[in-house]
Amino acid sequence: IMGGMTGTAWEAAPELWQIYQRQVIRIPTNKPCIRVQLPTRMFDTMNQKWEAVVARIVELNETGVPVLVGTRSVLASQEVSQRLAAIGKSHRVLNATQTAQEASIVAEAGQEGKITVATNMAGRGTDILLGRGVAEKGGLAVVSTEPAASFRVDRQLFGRAARQGDPGTAQMFACAEDDLFLRHAPRQRHLWRVLGADRLIKIAQSRAEHLARFNRKQVLKNDDWMDEA
Repeated sequence: IMGGMTGTAWEAAPELWQIYQRQVIRIPTNKPCIRVQLPTRMFDTMNQKWEAVVARIVELNETGVPVLVGTRSVLASQEVSQRLAAIGKSHRVLNATQTAQEASIVAEAGQEGKITVATNMAGRGTDILLGRGVAEKGGLAVVSTEPAASFRVDRQLFGRAARQGDPGTAQMFACAEDDLFLRHAPRQRHLWRVLGADRLIKIAQSRAEHLARFNRKQVLKNDDWMDEA
């Protein structure tokens, strides 16, 4: 018997059945999720996006709302950190390069006025508890600075906010120069005003996920061949 549990298996349900013959069953959350998903903000250039991200962080921080800034790479987390430091905004960086400090950084991320910059891989598996009075201010705000190659990964980041019935918000920032679009929507990336940001992201992620599934199947075939050999 083989089984498992994850918060983001639903998108992979067809593949899990095809490869492992295991059905995915949805279990309702312990408490209703009241997270507010704000509209995606899209830009032409990387610099425009970073400026908008920092402006949004400052806007939220001035209200006392704790902010978790999600980045796809260590370099991106450093970019945000440098821009925040340049304007004198105190913050913590969690980018999987200081594993010994992860627990303490995550523990403080829900406190009033805290700004935490993190890669998507850092600090996972830990609930961010809200500090006193933070729920009344709107809860934790998650700011994603770039769409991942899979919506499942984006949903993992968004899910850091509004856990266990707490309030919270999540918002995606993207630009035509993001790696996802350069790799998987090079022709459509400049048409985001026509297609819409969310549709462009969906197109690019669909292509990226299709390629990833193909690669995983090839690895599985090679493993089967090696077993038979």
